Amino acid sequence: MIPADAVLPCQDLEALVAADAITAPGGILPDQIQPASLDLRLGARAWRVRASFLPRPGGRVIDRIADVAMHEVDLAAGAVLERGCVYIAEIAESLSLPPGVGGRANPKSSTGRVDLFVRLLTDGQPAFDDVAPAYTGPLFVEIAPQTFSVLVRNGTRLNQLRIKSGRPPLLSVTSVGVDLTGEVCGYRARRHSGVIDMDHEGGHDPHDFWEALVARRGEIVLDPGEFYILCSKDEVVIPALQAAEMTPIDPAVGEFRAHYAGFFDPGFGTPEGAGEGSRGVLEVRSRETPFLLENGQIVARLVFEPLAARPSRLYGAAGSHYQRQGLALSKHFRAWT
Repeated sequence: MIPADAVLPCQDLEALVAADAITAPGGILPDQIQPASLDLRLGARAWRVRASFLPRPGGRVIDRIADVAMHEVDLAAGAVLERGCVYIAEIAESLSLPPGVGGRANPKSSTGRVDLFVRLLTDGQPAFDDVAPAYTGPLFVEIAPQTFSVLVRNGTRLNQLRIKSGRPPLLSVTSVGVDLTGEVCGYRARRHSGVIDMDHEGGHDPHDFWEALVARRGEIVLDPGEFYILCSKDEVVIPALQAAEMTPIDPAVGEFRAHYAGFFDPGFGTPEGAGEGSRGVLEVRSRETPFLLENGQIVARLVFEPLAARPSRLYGAAGSHYQRQGLALSKHFRAWT
């Protein structure tokens, strides 16, 4: 029996897979299941579309694609998705959730850190990233490369799904400030760079894609339309019985967006997950005007929700690219030297 009003931990996700509530051709791989989320994989087809869209209430995503598609893209051998374009891709996984069980999706950390904007689409749901309770049907993802063109293929993991029972209560909200100290305080993306292979870890020279930032007097100016990687001022700790999502602050506080990839799994930053000292990495983009950002300024919020039970494994316990992280680029890049 699934408890009400809580985020489901990995053992409950495994039970849903065993009950065929989550399926995919060839099955779900064990390493897709994280402590409180499920990695989603791209399917075999994508479409270049002329505009983003939401399905009509009760309508199917595949039918709406037919209205806006420019051409189909075969992902079996890999394909380059060009920056400035919008694509819709099939997700390999499909759902048949039990009553009262829904979900929410978010980009994976490595996706957000290369300025790749992705959002989940489901049939009949006129909202991005939300999966309605008892949803049965296919999944699709909108992909919009903002700064870099990317190489993806059937099986590439760009986003993740958190499954929830009922309406989990809000346990707490923590403000997240930015750290603008240190010899290098952040990175700014270089435009007109090469292609990033989303499945090639450590295979890219960071200097080809980024420039280092040095704060003067503990502040930097965010230029409109530019993309930055920054770091949280304080450590981030996610207790074993909670899950968190980083969300934007009130726009009245600043004309910028921070953190495209918002999920933090239980165990992040904890001694049990070998993660003491972990910081949150912030993906930041200014909007229409230059914005002066100061050391310690609040840029995002962490929203905490309860888990239905303690996960059978915690984030980072078996190793992770981002546990114990400070200021860090995505796993696609070699270390900055």
